[in-house]
Amino acid sequence: MEIKKTESVDIERVKWALALIGFLFVSGVLLASFTFETAVEDQGLSDSQISENNSGVEVQEQPEEEVVQEEQQEQVEATPPPTEEVVEKENEEKEPKAAPPVAPPPKVKPAKKKAKKAEIIDFPDVEASFPGGAAALQSYIVNNIQYPETSIDMDEQGKVYLSFVVGADGTISQVKVERGVSKDLDREAKRVVRSMPKWVPGEAGGKKVATRCRLPIVFTLN
Repeated sequence: MEIKKTESVDIERVKWALALIGFLFVSGVLLASFTFETAVEDQGLSDSQISENNSGVEVQEQPEEEVVQEEQQEQVEATPPPTEEVVEKENEEKEPKAAPPVAPPPKVKPAKKKAKKAEIIDFPDVEASFPGGAAALQSYIVNNIQYPETSIDMDEQGKVYLSFVVGADGTISQVKVERGVSKDLDREAKRVVRSMPKWVPGEAGGKKVATRCRLPIVFTLN
């Protein structure tokens, strides 16, 4: 009796083990088939989506390329050809510019030294005099005076007072009418004084100096 119980127990254990193995095998086959189908569907969807996207991209990009090409053609056609002026300006810029001529420095003339004016003395130690004295002076005036015709016609007479400078060398200059009679008589009196020869110069401190002299000339009609 004990031997039978042991055999039955062993058979039961084997059955359960086989059943468990079969269940696991079936479950594994089902799981593998389900996973394979899901992967195939996902791959099919991704491929279709990719093909659709690619086809859509091709449809959208084709007109953009044509528009860009047309715009480029329009820009190329709208660009004017370079004119001759631009070419000439480029040539001018390439040509080296000659350096401007250097102007010579301005010539500086040496400043002329102004001659120092001699001091005119009104009251020298020795007065200037006509060569030969007062009588010779009176004779010179009478012999050289020319009475103006207009003054004769108008009966013009009088005394013309003149002043002049006798330089250190005896020359006469700066003849002026201090008090006159008429225009014609004054002009004649100045002419006579200017025509005189050199005087004997005056002296101051033992040296010949320029002095100022005064002389009256009388005009009378006989």
